[in-house]
Amino acid sequence: MTTETTSSRSPRPLDGITVISLEHAIAAPFCTRQLADLGARVIKIERPAVGDFARGYDERVKGMSSHFVWTNRSKESLTLDVKDADAQKVMEQLLEKADILVQNLAPGAAARLGLSFEALHERFPRLIVCDISGYGEGGPYQDKKAYDLLIQSESGFLSVTGNGEHMAKAGCSIADIAAGMYSYSSILSALLLRERTGQGSHIDVSMLESMVEWMGFPMYYAFEGAAPAPRAGAAHATIYPYGPFPVGDGTEVMLGLQNEREWAKFCTTVLKQPDLAADERFNINSRRVANKEILRALIAEAFSALTRQQVIERLEEAGIANASVNTMADVWAHPQLKSRQRWSQIESPVGTLPALIPPATSSAFSHRMDAIPALGQNTADILAELGYGGDTIKAFADKGII
Repeated sequence: MTTETTSSRSPRPLDGITVISLEHAIAAPFCTRQLADLGARVIKIERPAVGDFARGYDERVKGMSSHFVWTNRSKESLTLDVKDADAQKVMEQLLEKADILVQNLAPGAAARLGLSFEALHERFPRLIVCDISGYGEGGPYQDKKAYDLLIQSESGFLSVTGNGEHMAKAGCSIADIAAGMYSYSSILSALLLRERTGQGSHIDVSMLESMVEWMGFPMYYAFEGAAPAPRAGAAHATIYPYGPFPVGDGTEVMLGLQNEREWAKFCTTVLKQPDLAADERFNINSRRVANKEILRALIAEAFSALTRQQVIERLEEAGIANASVNTMADVWAHPQLKSRQRWSQIESPVGTLPALIPPATSSAFSHRMDAIPALGQNTADILAELGYGGDTIKAFADKGII
């Protein structure tokens, strides 16, 4: 448990809010970590001896999992076999004091444990229950297993990524992140609603629907059977030039044009070929898209004698949006993040680790940036808080309940 007190700092938005989370992998942990960022107490219930299986995804952070480090700071870890009768009594006591229950167990598992909103609402009318699943409650896919890459496929995301005939997955858990973000924002709205009504509510978030919402542009682009946007690798599918281009020092630069004024400036200031602006092959965006291979070769030739920094200087002079094609090492050392002091330090079972301060900075409070818990680190303290004595806690441990 954290030793920080509200008297030692400015109040946070979710101070005094308690979250019980039956969570694993990414979607629910990402949601609840953000609640913890805002001051909520998050009690993460994990399987005895095993824990959240994301703890074992890799060992990249001094022996800890990169996924787990990212999504689990500022939480308390309580090991509990929720199927055991004694454990269910513990759950009942926890829920009596809780404001929010979040779960992303296997389809139907929470309901079988008596943890559905319908089963809980009469006893805990102010409790907000957030269920995160692959496909949501009801419908023919309700009980279908879902992982991030499967939802990237099912939602059509893979149909628009990659290059030519070759699809490519997102390099991060985008479907989990989408569901986690909608869960987080929906819980905040449920807390606001409870202030008006006095009643908790049920939030049903599906990974599929979260991703389909994010697919709005390519879906409408292919409206009523129209041809979909082509796969374009790291380039924009329908605007050109907009994407990465090779430069003479062996690196790449990312640039993007939005209108004809920028196209003229690009030709004059960046390419040093002002006559190209009026070339009928390229003088409007649709023609540039249709002739993009020819145009790409012209741009690459113009950039071949320049370094990335020289190209960026020309782009900046022309007012053309641009970016470096950074590696993860580049991002860790990014000068903008350093200048804005966006890195903090958090504690963990393997020592102090760097952590990005949450992006939405507030003038009213500082985000909570507490330790990542070891498996079961807070079990004895939480049980003692609920009134269990040392002998009972030992008996629970001996029986494998905790």
